[in-house]
Amino acid sequence: MNPDQVMATINSFVWGPVMLALLVGTGVFLTLRLGFLQFFQLPRALRLVFRRSPSDAEGDISPFQALTTALSATIGTGNIAGVATAIFLGGPGAIFWMWICAIFGMATKYAEAVLAVTYRHHLPDGTMQGGPMRYIAEGMGLKWLGWLFALMGSIAAFGIGSMVQSNSVAVALEQTWDISPVLTGVVLAMLTGVVIIGGIRRIGKVTEKLVPVMGVFYVCGAAVILIMHMDKVPSALQLIITHAFAPASAAGGFAGAAVSAAIRFGVARGVFSNEAGLGSAPIAHAAARTNSPVRQGLVAMTGVFFDTIIVCTMTALVILSTGAWTSGETSSALTYLAFQQGLPGPGGLIVTIGIAVFAYSTMIGWAYYGEECIEYIFGLKARTPYRWVFCLAIAFGAFQKVAFVWDFSDTMNGAMAIPNLIGLLALSGVVVKATRDAFARPQEML
Repeated sequence: MNPDQVMATINSFVWGPVMLALLVGTGVFLTLRLGFLQFFQLPRALRLVFRRSPSDAEGDISPFQALTTALSATIGTGNIAGVATAIFLGGPGAIFWMWICAIFGMATKYAEAVLAVTYRHHLPDGTMQGGPMRYIAEGMGLKWLGWLFALMGSIAAFGIGSMVQSNSVAVALEQTWDISPVLTGVVLAMLTGVVIIGGIRRIGKVTEKLVPVMGVFYVCGAAVILIMHMDKVPSALQLIITHAFAPASAAGGFAGAAVSAAIRFGVARGVFSNEAGLGSAPIAHAAARTNSPVRQGLVAMTGVFFDTIIVCTMTALVILSTGAWTSGETSSALTYLAFQQGLPGPGGLIVTIGIAVFAYSTMIGWAYYGEECIEYIFGLKARTPYRWVFCLAIAFGAFQKVAFVWDFSDTMNGAMAIPNLIGLLALSGVVVKATRDAFARPQEML
C-alpha cells in the first residue's frame, strides 16, 4: 500500500465504532450527570461571555480572550472545508450527526474547562498551564497517561492546527486567484510566527478582535444567500433529517453514502470542528483570569454552540439549498462553489477570505496548544524550537494532497482524544461536585 492508503486504513481503525461510541457516549454520560446543564444554563453562559472577571482573579488572559482563543482554533476550515467534506463523504445526513455530536459535546467542553481551571499551575515564567495533561496526571494520578496526551497533542497540532489549515487556504487561493500553494504556505507561516512569538497574551489580543469580526462577516454572508434561497431551505433540512437514518443515493457527482458513513463523517467532522472531547480547548481556558472553574466552564460551553450549531449549520444549508452538494466537488472547493452559485461574485470571495482568516486564527490557537503540550514534556526550553517546527509544517502542508492531510489530522485527533475522554469519565465526580457547589453559591460564580 502507498502512504495515502496506509494513513486511510489507520484513520478508519481509529475512527471506528469504538471511538464514535466513546466520544458521543462521554457527552451523553456527562449530560446525564450534570442534569442537562447545556440546555438549562445556555442563556446564563451566553451572558457570562461578555462579563468581566473579578479584578483579583488569577490568569493570563480574560475569559472572553480565552473563549476567542479556543474559538480561533475551532472556527476554521472545519466550518468551511470540513462541513463540505462531511457532506461529500457521508451525505446530507452527516450534518444531523454533527448536531448530535455538538449537543452532547457542550457538556463535554464544559467538563473539560472546569477540570482545566481546577488543576492548572503556574509555570516558572509566571504564565498559567492547564489542560488534560494536568488533570489526568494529578486528578487521576496517572502521570504516564497525561504525558501521552501531551505527546499526542503536540503531534496533532501539526495536522489539525497547521497542515490542514494551510492546505485549505492554498486550495482556495489557487482556485480563486491562481496563487502558488508554496507562496501561500510561506506567507501563512511567517504571519503565524509573528503572533505566536508573543505567547498567549499576544494571541489573546489578536483573537479577541479577529474571531468575532470574521465570524459575523461569514455568517452574514451565508444568511444573505439563505434568504435569497428561502424556498429551498426546508428541503435542505429535510435532506439532513431523512439521510441521517436512510442511505443517500448517488446523484450527479455525488457518489452516494450509507447511514454508517453519515454517522462516521458527521461525528468525525463535528469533533474536528468544535473539538469537544479532544482536550485542546481546555488548554486555552486554563489561562483565563477567573476564580471559578464553573464560570469558565459555562463560557467554554458556548464555543460549541457558536462553532457547530451556528457556523457549521449555515455552511451546510448553503451547500444543500444551492444544490452544489451533487456537483462532485469536495472540501473548500465545494463550499466555494455553493457560495458562488448562491451569491455570484461576492459569494466566492466570502469563502476565500473566510478560509484564509479562519485558518490563520486556527493556526495561532493550535500553535499555543501544541506549545503547551511540548512544554509539559520538555519544559520551557522546548518552546522556541517547537514554534519554528510548527511554522515549517504550515509551509509544508500547503502543497500536500488533501486526502492525506485530512486522514493524518483525523488520526491524530483520535489519538489525543482517547486519554482525554478517559480522564473526563474518571473525574466526572469532580465536575459534578464543583457544579453543585457553584450553583449553591451563585454570587461567587457570577
